[in-house]
Amino acid sequence: MFEHHEDEPILVLDEEQIWSLLEGTQHGRLVTVVNGRADIFPINFAVQDRTLVFRTAPGTKLAEVAVAEQVLLEADGILSDQAWSVIVRGEAHRLETSAELASAESLGLVSWVPTYKDHYVRITPTELSGRHFRFGPHPERELGEGSEAG
Repeated sequence: MFEHHEDEPILVLDEEQIWSLLEGTQHGRLVTVVNGRADIFPINFAVQDRTLVFRTAPGTKLAEVAVAEQVLLEADGILSDQAWSVIVRGEAHRLETSAELASAESLGLVSWVPTYKDHYVRITPTELSGRHFRFGPHPERELGEGSEAG
């Protein structure tokens, strides 16, 4: 998926690589913190103009986003020989204008469960970070002076 420098098992992703991964997935976890209490919610999302959009119903998630705009979203992928993890820190805002709602509707976001989710929220990133991991055998330690073998 990505070239690792000198076969290192961990690659720090750049912004382009992060957006490529986010555009290729639609599931993540939204983290909110209100009054010092963290909550985490599984969501499905879509990328639009380097922002993330999700839909939700009235409830805890929507209320917490309204109270604390600062959120974190984590998305990842795991294959048989590699994995990746991306963290998006950003500001969440409920979409309200007809233009914003029409733009969000064009994304075709479908709820996981058959319930009404009529509210859209956009996360505008303020910070991105990500890692790509190549799986492999655990490296052997070299025994040195002072060890049982040295």
